[in-house]
Amino acid sequence: MTTKIFPSTARGRADFGWLKANFSFSFGNYYNPEMVQFGMLRVLNDDTIDGGMGFGSHPHENMEIITIPLEGGLRHKDSMGNEGVIGFGEVQVMSAGTGVHHSEMNASQTDQAKTLQLWVFPEKENVTPRYDQKSFDLASKINTFVNVVSPHDKNDGNALWVYQQTFFSLGIFESGKIVNYKVNIPKNGVYLFLIDGEIEIGNKILQERDAIGIVDFENFDITIHSKAKILVVEVPMKFN
Repeated sequence: MTTKIFPSTARGRADFGWLKANFSFSFGNYYNPEMVQFGMLRVLNDDTIDGGMGFGSHPHENMEIITIPLEGGLRHKDSMGNEGVIGFGEVQVMSAGTGVHHSEMNASQTDQAKTLQLWVFPEKENVTPRYDQKSFDLASKINTFVNVVSPHDKNDGNALWVYQQTFFSLGIFESGKIVNYKVNIPKNGVYLFLIDGEIEIGNKILQERDAIGIVDFENFDITIHSKAKILVVEVPMKFN
């Protein structure tokens, strides 16, 4: 097993007043040649959006886009005719395919919204754009990982699906627990993002918003030092 820590303090940052963003990978005006992507994971943005503000209509194509609200909600509207609010506990996926426009606005006029948005390169390009969202009750499944996104051809019927051999898992874990993660597809890598808490993997300590890349493994243990919320993104490390 090979690991590399990505401290939260090493991320790119942008402050537009209404938007405070943290970039795990090169994005917008932030460019780090050593942090362009992790395998097929291209973007992990950690955004705080002021009330009444957000991203106006803008285009995407040939990308799998996954949005995970952490606090508050986002009002989504797209060129496919979808419109609604996604909030904490929900996950949204969008296969941009041949092209789609969408907007994402804070659903509140007063409270901040905090979200993670991730982009994954698709294994199949120029598909018909599609959208889906679903609520996942993590609190009722504490101390276990809940698969929230999986490949189109390996979906268990509970997770949302995308056009890539990727698995997104979320979990809330109590202090003192040890949890094991087993790779779904051999040779995939894992980018583990610690939303909050403190954990230990292979004698390396991670704190809130730190991440760790893990490759060349079959499974690994995570020791929970303080109550933690964890996102695990398992992705192919190269294009097929």
